[in-house]
Amino acid sequence: MTVSWNHTDKNAPIGVFDSGVGGLTVAREIMRQIPNEKIIYFGDTARVPYGSKSRETVTRFSKQIVRFLSTFEVKTIVVACNTASAYALDELEAESDIPMIGVVKPGAKAASEVTRNGRIGVIATEATIGSKIYNQYITELNKDVTIYGKACPLFVPLVEEGLWVDPVTDEIAKRYLAELIDLDIDTLILGCTHYPLISSTMGRIMGENVTLVNPAYETARELKEMLGEKGLLNDSAPALGENQYQFYVSDTADKFKNFANSIIKYGILSAKTIPIEEY
Repeated sequence: MTVSWNHTDKNAPIGVFDSGVGGLTVAREIMRQIPNEKIIYFGDTARVPYGSKSRETVTRFSKQIVRFLSTFEVKTIVVACNTASAYALDELEAESDIPMIGVVKPGAKAASEVTRNGRIGVIATEATIGSKIYNQYITELNKDVTIYGKACPLFVPLVEEGLWVDPVTDEIAKRYLAELIDLDIDTLILGCTHYPLISSTMGRIMGENVTLVNPAYETARELKEMLGEKGLLNDSAPALGENQYQFYVSDTADKFKNFANSIIKYGILSAKTIPIEEY
């Protein structure tokens, strides 16, 4: 089913989705970097995490979410989930004429540009590491690099529980990152949108000689560029009383709202639960 309408309305919102709350780091960067834009955010909180699921399942979930976001006639969709970007983005783009942007390419591009010794580490979910998608994009841009991937499945639940600064998170991070330190990497990609929320812990463990690449920041930058090229940047801020940011989830709206308010300081008034399986 190809979804279609006129995508030249500057005033149309941007759709952003993730398996849960991690994509809020991307939404936050979009709010900072392109403050006039309206955002419709969907977090698949009933089915998180995506990182341990199969390609088929992640693609099916992602298609349902794109159909839901399409009901808002969004002008673009940001796949703010590394696993969905790795597994589903190609198929989503093939089935829809809505311009889409994932979080993997912008992160890969930044890492290939900043590395000095050509040794890049990628930490992500099992699915993202298994897909080798970062390796593929980085080596397309820079042949002279070695990429070391490390799956860190416990980081997502730790972040979702709000344990950003906690001895438990410290301990787990030390265990996960030890082998990357031994490999003398100089660049580390935070290849899951949850991870920027514990970047201070990772920065401390990796030391000041390692550059952390935050794909959320890079994605918002690339989105701004893409909207500019297509003439789709919103010229003026939304009118007073207009609901600039709307949040939808597939479960536990209150928990999501509390979490979102701790990340985004723009006052999230509500999150609405919707039956995503119906799309």
